[in-house]
Amino acid sequence: MYGYIDKRKISAQRNESLTILKMRKKVFSFVVLQLLFMVHLLAQEKSLHSPDGRLDFEIRDGQPDGELIYEIKYNGLPVILPSLLGISNWETDMEIESVSEKSVDNVWHPVYGERAKVKDRYNEKIFVVKTPKRKDRLQIIVRAYDGGIAFRYQYVGNNYLRITSEKTTFRVPQNTYCWFAPYAQAEHKYLPVRDWPGEAERPLTLQLPGKLYAALGEAEMVNYSRTKFFLNKGEENIIRCQMYDAVDEIAPFSSPWRVVMVADQAKDLLANNDIFLNLNKECKIGNTGWIKPGKVMRVTRLSTEAGKEMVDLALKRKLDYIHFDAGWYGPESVKDSDPRKPIGSLDLLEVVRYARSKNIGVWLYVNQRALAEYLDEILPLYQSWGIAGIKFGFVQVGSFRWTTWMHEAVAKCAKYQLMVDIHDEYRPTGFSRTYPNLLTQEGVRGNEEFPDGVNNTTLPFTRFLAGAADATVCYYHRKELKPNLASNPNARSLQNTSCHQMALSVINYSPLQFLYWYDTPSDFKDDPELVFFDELHTVWDDTKILEGSIGKFVSIARRKGNKWFVGSITNNDSRKFEFSFDFLDPDKKYELRLFTDGGEKIKTRTHVAIETKKVTYKSKLKLDLLPRGGCAMIIEEK
Repeated sequence: MYGYIDKRKISAQRNESLTILKMRKKVFSFVVLQLLFMVHLLAQEKSLHSPDGRLDFEIRDGQPDGELIYEIKYNGLPVILPSLLGISNWETDMEIESVSEKSVDNVWHPVYGERAKVKDRYNEKIFVVKTPKRKDRLQIIVRAYDGGIAFRYQYVGNNYLRITSEKTTFRVPQNTYCWFAPYAQAEHKYLPVRDWPGEAERPLTLQLPGKLYAALGEAEMVNYSRTKFFLNKGEENIIRCQMYDAVDEIAPFSSPWRVVMVADQAKDLLANNDIFLNLNKECKIGNTGWIKPGKVMRVTRLSTEAGKEMVDLALKRKLDYIHFDAGWYGPESVKDSDPRKPIGSLDLLEVVRYARSKNIGVWLYVNQRALAEYLDEILPLYQSWGIAGIKFGFVQVGSFRWTTWMHEAVAKCAKYQLMVDIHDEYRPTGFSRTYPNLLTQEGVRGNEEFPDGVNNTTLPFTRFLAGAADATVCYYHRKELKPNLASNPNARSLQNTSCHQMALSVINYSPLQFLYWYDTPSDFKDDPELVFFDELHTVWDDTKILEGSIGKFVSIARRKGNKWFVGSITNNDSRKFEFSFDFLDPDKKYELRLFTDGGEKIKTRTHVAIETKKVTYKSKLKLDLLPRGGCAMIIEEK
């Protein structure tokens, strides 16, 4: 006999099973959603965005060898493809332990600069990294600005450190090109990111596919070893870091900032170069009233008479300083030359007395050989003499030892109210924010080398991203103006037009601006365009990068008070274009003084044409620049 089947019971069991199955599905779905949410949160925790949302930085651990990788995107486009992070003793077996974050939105007022107010606005995350090999921790500090990403390594704890290498790489997209310079005063060459003929200087400006621009730089390199960029043989598009030498320090200790600037246009890289200042510490000088930027001219004959003659010219041409260059205390390369004792033909104290009676300051050149031996003696001595500043000459750069010494020397100068100009291969990384007595530095292929228009239209988008450069503006050093040059077929002289040179004094930012390099008082004939240099300022309330194409042309406007100064130059080719005054205040009227290369029809020896026009922000002006030419403007509010 078959058993009785309770269909209602079976149905109930089936319903119960279905209910359990549905509940399990719901639980599973909930768990999956939770996991996805946690993954999303974790991804967000390891990413960082610029305040305007266009730049994205992402860091990832969990790689096969325990390496950390990062990548950077701009409006979704790749800038830095997945690349390595790491530094000595922190290269593999790394894991992100925790993350903290903050946002900053400040405005600060520099002692001087390209603008009176600097915006410091960024989002920051600190990634704490651990490894089973060590008990201490490494922090990777990342900041996202609207104009770029910056990151640095910070050793915590109290261990003794020997940092010998940095594993950081910058893998760029295929078909990226760069403006390569092997040393600070070299010409830039436009090259692909492969087969470089050596290491690349900083900043390294890049042109990415899709018309984006980027630049790799270094900020707050104060007590460290300079890092340049290199490529492994046979590799393409992977830019690596090469330290000059080892760094011996004690934790806590931070590396310099690695900076990746990004922009739609090359001119915006220069417009955003405050990032290097923002990444340095605030000013450490309490009273900065003695720090006075200005225009300066070199005394070429080392005598009391020549010094006074230069003071008189400085007064007439509205310069602020005169400068005694190499040789005033004897041959600079000779160890016995003593920077406490001027040569016999120069009564330095009498020249200083005479200069101060005319409100003109005096700068002195001192070679590093003498600085290293006599620094602590000459600083109080020069202060007692009334010296305004020191130009450091032939400095040793790159090594941990001399980098640290250099910045400590600048700080010592501040104690004795002495300003500083560092010459030769030194390049800035923002230290002038902390010690603004460091007015300027060389580290540039300036007018001493008589560069052409290609060089001069490249520098604003490469070298000048890092900050001020003493490029020693020349003016009269031409064969048609100096008979001794015309009679010497091997003599070097200016290749560019007069107005090109005038415009450089605006384009090339330098709070201490050397003018009339290689010229002497006898070269001056009261040429009418010199009024431009007479009225020129060296620091500014506002700066506008109006246009620019690397190695082709650039136009920059800078304002001091109610006057705008404009410099526009072209490369070795002529250029016709329409200049717009739309950067002016729409509610005001202005008077324009325009300086252009007028050619032979202008019957002065420099052939500079001067016109005066009324303009407003709606005005347009058609300009026709000669090869290696330019124009300069003074626009005054009326």
